[in-house]
Amino acid sequence: MKKEYILMILFAFGGFLIACTSQFRDMNTDLSGITEEDLKADNNDHGIRLGIIQQGIYFNYDYGKGKNWPFQLTQNLNADMFSGYMHDAKPLNGGSHNSDYNLQDGWNSAMWGHTYAYIFPQIKLSEDSTRNSQPAFFGITKILKVEVMHRVTDYYGPIIYTHFADPSGRYLPDTQKEVYNEFFHELDTAVTLLTDYIRQKPEAMEFAPFDILLDGKYTTWIRFANSLRMRLAMRVAVANPEIARTEFLKAKENEYGVFEKGDECAAVSSSGSYSNPLGELNLVWNETYMSASMESILNGYQDPRRESYFKPCAALEFSGEYHGIRQGTCFSHTRYGALSKLTIDQKTDAVLMTAAEVWFLRAEAALRGWTGEDAGSCYESGVSASFYQHGLFNVAEYLNNDRLPIDFVDTYEPQNNIEARCHVSPCWDEGADRETKLEKIITQKWLAMFPEGCEAWAEQRRTGYPRLFPVRFNNSRNGCIDTETMIRRLNFPGALMTENEEQYQALVEALGGEDNAGTRLWWDKGWNFHVDGN
Repeated sequence: MKKEYILMILFAFGGFLIACTSQFRDMNTDLSGITEEDLKADNNDHGIRLGIIQQGIYFNYDYGKGKNWPFQLTQNLNADMFSGYMHDAKPLNGGSHNSDYNLQDGWNSAMWGHTYAYIFPQIKLSEDSTRNSQPAFFGITKILKVEVMHRVTDYYGPIIYTHFADPSGRYLPDTQKEVYNEFFHELDTAVTLLTDYIRQKPEAMEFAPFDILLDGKYTTWIRFANSLRMRLAMRVAVANPEIARTEFLKAKENEYGVFEKGDECAAVSSSGSYSNPLGELNLVWNETYMSASMESILNGYQDPRRESYFKPCAALEFSGEYHGIRQGTCFSHTRYGALSKLTIDQKTDAVLMTAAEVWFLRAEAALRGWTGEDAGSCYESGVSASFYQHGLFNVAEYLNNDRLPIDFVDTYEPQNNIEARCHVSPCWDEGADRETKLEKIITQKWLAMFPEGCEAWAEQRRTGYPRLFPVRFNNSRNGCIDTETMIRRLNFPGALMTENEEQYQALVEALGGEDNAGTRLWWDKGWNFHVDGN
């Protein structure tokens, strides 16, 4: 069976979406509509479930209620904006919403509700059905589980993870520290199983017809697992430095390696039936535009990736120019609709992780003294990999320039103008202090990861880089979000408080702080280096 036909099957099994999942007992019921007979047809076995899981990362799973609005709520109206990547040009909710920290529970509950209603149940069923009979599929399930769920914990903090589908019916939450430790164990399991399987069956490619992230090779899935381990290890670099260093080196020293070449990446392929939801929001809904921070940095650097990421303004008075929208201005007009939209369309692959990101992870690891690599060389390899990814080859000139981001000048409302916050150039400076070097690394990493807002927002919170423009108006409830510190997380879904108060209180206790968007997550410490430099 061809991959395209298999992917068409995935869309045939719809379920009923609940607005906010608070009763985890309901999740023992498979909402996808897949039956055991469906799994047996055409030797599909467990590939259908794994297909749903892959589509559920960058959410575009069709459960019969539309595919694009779930992604908008799950990611675009929060992480994509809070990361400093993009902004809607329409005055949604009268102009006051997530942009100015007037947080909308219906938007911010979507990552929790959609993942727990549709994707995690498929993960659990895939684990149960492959554990004893399909070691390679079980290993891939574990990798996908970590990729899906690290995005959820990085939104909210504590989550239901090890006790999901708990036979006792208690569904106790794990603290974020516990979740991350479990992530590393899951990746251990996946790499061990896939390594053993490759040794037994070096030519095996059973998963290839169902693979819409990579190339179907189990060796590539191990490299993805190693790269993902590096990402998660660096996330806890300050919160748990010993574990972070150990896990990072485990990935680096694995015999199958990590993503290194410019064209190596994990991306949800749009070559079949998958349609990039961000492309729909961008070209059809006209609701994704360049942010003010992107304008400041890309224009200041004269970064050639600007043309790969954004289109020139449609407005005649700004013809050929690139302009964006500042977050938190509470505008009530539609004039920004003529500014720079994204270049992404429905057939653009949804990139989840690239070789460029891995090189920047290696640069930071070297800066922290974890490895013997040279931080500057890894940094330049990261920029080079990003340029290669976008078909650009003038990287030497870019890496030698000392240009700085420019002040933001609003195209229509001068009161929104603000001086540039980012003050580092692309040129590596070996004599700079380690904080400046880190700022350079993360600023370029942020540029290279575009448009994957989930990871960009997590890394911006962890490090404080790049230095984004603060909101002009801060309408957070009771002033819970500091304007300069900016938003740190999303609240737990509001329905939990009324529908399952016991579980809600357990989550808040595991959070260790108030359930508001100003509370830092476990790995978000507010500083980047310990006294010893790590």
